Amino acid sequence: MAYKISDDCIGCGVCKDNCPVDAISEGAPYVIDADTCIDCGACAGNCPIGAPAQE
Repeated sequence: MAYKISDDCIGCGVCKDNCPVDAISEGAPYVIDADTCIDCGACAGNCPIGAPAQE
């Protein structure tokens, strides 16, 4: 199951910078492409506010 970024996202870009498969794109909030996401949790583990979470 892919990760999704909540509306709590502050737009810092840390999740995008740490995604090993480049599944995250800029937006308000940032957006994770579910088809590309490999469920590694790198985005959630690096987010300062915990915005990414598994769906």
